[in-house]
Amino acid sequence: MANTYSQIYIQIIFSVKYWENLIKEKYRDELEKYITGIVKNMNSKLLAIYCNPDHTHVLIGLDPTISASEIARVIKASSSKWVNQNNWFQDKFKWQNGFGVFSYSRSQIDTVINYILNQTEHHKKKSFKEEYLEILNKLDIKYNDEYLFEWFE
Repeated sequence: MANTYSQIYIQIIFSVKYWENLIKEKYRDELEKYITGIVKNMNSKLLAIYCNPDHTHVLIGLDPTISASEIARVIKASSSKWVNQNNWFQDKFKWQNGFGVFSYSRSQIDTVINYILNQTEHHKKKSFKEEYLEILNKLDIKYNDEYLFEWFE
């Protein structure tokens, strides 16, 4: 698009169906590379990614012609199909319905990247549920408990 300039940074967070710890370390790197390819193919730029055993964080410089909902939908649908085609699990792999998407300014990007890349350390102190609710509260996002991820503790 001629004369179109944008700076759209979003973090997308989504969870494994039934909040299961399915993304083992031996699969993490491959899954992250695959998701990176999806983002690149959608003319966007992946800035950081971390696939935890039960959820994933993706920080993206979003192409202005693509909505956050569309890129989240494509990432989740394509990656789950790819995981299933690779037969990583006996049962069918699925992401939970829904996702969180949060926007950031350029001045916040380094902090968010550091946060995403240090997930292992972060989750030694907080569960995914605690982390997610903290993000929603910190960003003053109103939510209904009924429509959050299915938490299995």
